[in-house]
Amino acid sequence: MTGAWVFVCGPSGSGKDSVIAYAQHALADRADIVFTRRFVTRPAHAGSDHDPVTPAAFAALVQAGGLSWHWQAHGFFYGIAQHYEEAVQSGCLVVVNGSREHVHGLRSAPSLRVLHIHADHDALAQRLMRRGRDSAEAVARRLARNSHFDNLRADCVIVNGGELAQAGQQLADYLAGAGETQLTRSRTPA
Repeated sequence: MTGAWVFVCGPSGSGKDSVIAYAQHALADRADIVFTRRFVTRPAHAGSDHDPVTPAAFAALVQAGGLSWHWQAHGFFYGIAQHYEEAVQSGCLVVVNGSREHVHGLRSAPSLRVLHIHADHDALAQRLMRRGRDSAEAVARRLARNSHFDNLRADCVIVNGGELAQAGQQLADYLAGAGETQLTRSRTPA
């Protein structure tokens, strides 16, 4: 029985972290859907969804084969621990808070799904300015970068333009449906 990786990606300001958190809460009773934590070479901050590591510790993880996936984005390194591979191999959907740049370079595979969360340009700009981590110039660069991913291959697109509950439930429904499909497929005799 084999599961699948589900990479959830989207532009900065799309509300990806909040949408994932909503779906994770909604699917808390589903043992077949696993939400990963990421190692990131960035300090933790309020609302962080990652485990901070130093660049040296991250390099050691890569060298030792301790990561299933790793990539670089926005000047930081991101990685997903190797132990999540066991969950995929046991038939689970393993949800990764990913990067469009990383996903853009991945080859299609039966065990890989991509979900893209998006919001319109104005909503992205407002959210980025409101979170206060970037200067106006940095926000403009992030917004300009979005056109690079206009043709991103995605199995599902969620527009997070209204209430968080709506986008969060769409993600939960997609994952629940994908989980059911994956389990049915893996139980079907060859």
